[in-house]
Amino acid sequence: MRIGILGGGQLARMLALAAHPLGLKVKALDPSANACAAGVAPLVCASFDDPSALALFAQSSDVLTFDFENVPAAALNGLAPVCAIRPPLGALDVAQDRFQEKTLFRKLEIPTPSFQAISSAAELGQALAVLQDRAILKTRRLGYDGKGQIRVDRSSDPKRTWGLLAGAPAILEQLVAFDFEVSQLAVRSSSGETRFYLLFANIHRDGVLHLSYSPCDRADLSALAQRHVGALLEQLDYVGLLAVEFFVLKGTLLANEMAPRVHNSGHLTLEGNETSQFENHLRAIAGLPLGSTAARGFSMMLNHLGALPECADALKVDGAHWHDYAKTARPGRKVGHTTVNAPTRAVLQERAQRLGVDELPELWERLDGAAA
Repeated sequence: MRIGILGGGQLARMLALAAHPLGLKVKALDPSANACAAGVAPLVCASFDDPSALALFAQSSDVLTFDFENVPAAALNGLAPVCAIRPPLGALDVAQDRFQEKTLFRKLEIPTPSFQAISSAAELGQALAVLQDRAILKTRRLGYDGKGQIRVDRSSDPKRTWGLLAGAPAILEQLVAFDFEVSQLAVRSSSGETRFYLLFANIHRDGVLHLSYSPCDRADLSALAQRHVGALLEQLDYVGLLAVEFFVLKGTLLANEMAPRVHNSGHLTLEGNETSQFENHLRAIAGLPLGSTAARGFSMMLNHLGALPECADALKVDGAHWHDYAKTARPGRKVGHTTVNAPTRAVLQERAQRLGVDELPELWERLDGAAA
């Protein structure tokens, strides 16, 4: 089977690496000739809204999938008769608009922070005038990793703030003083077979994922998350890997956003689970049986931003696995990650500390305290 990936970043790179043992042929399409997936798969250099390039790419693929969710859904509408598109375009369309996304969550009775659409400085001013607490103004489209977001309160100047977003349609969301953040990853096949990974607990810095930990051993939260994500899978007739990020607040979950693709927090599944998110996504879209999502002990994933640390220093640590995305160093850019596996929390903490990570005890205290 021929898999075409729209996008050639690190997610496409890891999908291609997972495809080789399955005998799947993978290629990627990306505007940059230097896209990091090019090191492991054929790369077509073209714009995501180039109709002729997309048509040729689709004609030489059996299934199209996505490396990121900002591929223009409208440009793909004519490709459905040519090849399968998985996840479905409906999921991509919803995920591209934060207002549509949260409206769908509410329709499915998935709790979210309060929100409202904002289309002008005047509307923003009216909303700020009655704001009870701090909020965050986000562009409805194209924001990721903290981009296109501004924190506001009643004293914010609506004209100036609106100007910072260049007048792009926006959504104003309540700022939540959450206890911690989690992500629920699930995979669904075309036959409806569904598997869930254990919850991952996440720590962000400046809007970018810093580290993920598994398992977040909270049966109450897991049941809620699986119910919510299961409802989305059914509503969207989903095929592939779906990730949903939640805020945990006083024992309940508030949905933040969904990603119709493999997810940064799921990188730890490469070594931390029986079947990685990448392999299971490929199995789902290729019509193969899904693999076990069982955890292999305790795991952590540490993102490397801007520049990679020394590989040898990481590999001195037992249970550590190094992933270099073959990207040029640049401030804030995701250039690689390290995963660490261990049989117990105590061993994981010791190994994490050798990598310079000391946040795990505080995270566990929050997890355990919230469960008490």
